[in-house]
Amino acid sequence: MAVSITTYHLEMLDPGELRPNPIERPDLEIKRAEVPCPELSRFLYTAVGGDWYWIDRLGWTYQQWLDWLDRAELETWVAYLSGTPAGYFELEAQPQGNVEIAYFGVLPQFIGQGIGGHLLTAAVERAWAMGASRVWVHTCTHDHPGALANYLARGFRIFREETATKELPPMSPAP
Repeated sequence: MAVSITTYHLEMLDPGELRPNPIERPDLEIKRAEVPCPELSRFLYTAVGGDWYWIDRLGWTYQQWLDWLDRAELETWVAYLSGTPAGYFELEAQPQGNVEIAYFGVLPQFIGQGIGGHLLTAAVERAWAMGASRVWVHTCTHDHPGALANYLARGFRIFREETATKELPPMSPAP
């Protein structure tokens, strides 16, 4: 099915622009996945993005996942709630001091608990700690309805919008 999708590119140019949203949850921890693990990353990608038609990586081979993950410029961080994966983010250091939040999200059963704002705060703080001079991310009208609002609430600003028609399968792949 052909769908019109607007993509929003957002940026933050100074650490002082971050409007944090930490939550007090002693059962919530965010840890870096330091060993490149295609199985874990594919699980997180499909679990978070399945309902939102994240399909770009579904055809990747094990080696493609490993090649993506096993790079010094990429970091994967996982949020755990009482030991269960609840969300994740990938940060990619890019030229000219850019750090992209390449992927970000919360698993469906954990949406609405404040974890998204907390996790995004952690992602932005880590991006600045990586030496960023600019942190950026993109989302679209086919993503979770609260995604854009979360980015804007944390202090990101839209610097570009583009609308295109994209061919999607009739049903989302689901988690």
